[in-house]
Amino acid sequence: MAKTNKYNFSFTGFSLRVNEMTKVAEAMNEGLPVEMVDFGDGNRNTGQRRLVEIKKRLKKLTDKELHLLIAGDFISQKQIAFLSVCKVHTFIRDFVVEVLREKLLVFDYQITEGDYISFYRRKSELHPEMENLTDRTQSAIRQVTFKILEEAGIIDNTKTKMIQPQLLDANVINTIASDNEQWLKVFFMSDMDIENIN
Repeated sequence: MAKTNKYNFSFTGFSLRVNEMTKVAEAMNEGLPVEMVDFGDGNRNTGQRRLVEIKKRLKKLTDKELHLLIAGDFISQKQIAFLSVCKVHTFIRDFVVEVLREKLLVFDYQITEGDYISFYRRKSELHPEMENLTDRTQSAIRQVTFKILEEAGIIDNTKTKMIQPQLLDANVINTIASDNEQWLKVFFMSDMDIENIN
């Protein structure tokens, strides 16, 4: 059996939070210190954990992607923040590419409970680290996954869970493609459109 990379579920403590990510990226870019307490709703430990999560995501972005996160419009910032989540958390990336993208390509916009459960069960067979997750952790993974998808505009909201087709401007497409065009799949781009970028 092919070796699979372990899933990292640290996103359960911190959803997309575009504004916080942008703020940290700006501070780091200018060489300024970042106050942990700003991200913990007054709690230093929570702030520290969230800051670690933000830095983990920012480290996965290329210089061009970071620049777009700092200087782009809010839609571009949201898309780059979501890209960073997918780069760090392959569970979310896999769900978006293997389930949502496949549904959208056949014009099925509705995510069902069964879609998520089937995906989760399939992955737990390949990822031994998922075997010992408590019911509470499993619930948090599901809840925050959909919260991130909502905040990124990938779905309309966490209740109806309708997939939203994505519009990326040329700058976002070129910035992502200059790293690896395969990442455009998290925004539902078809294989043919990806091939035709250059």
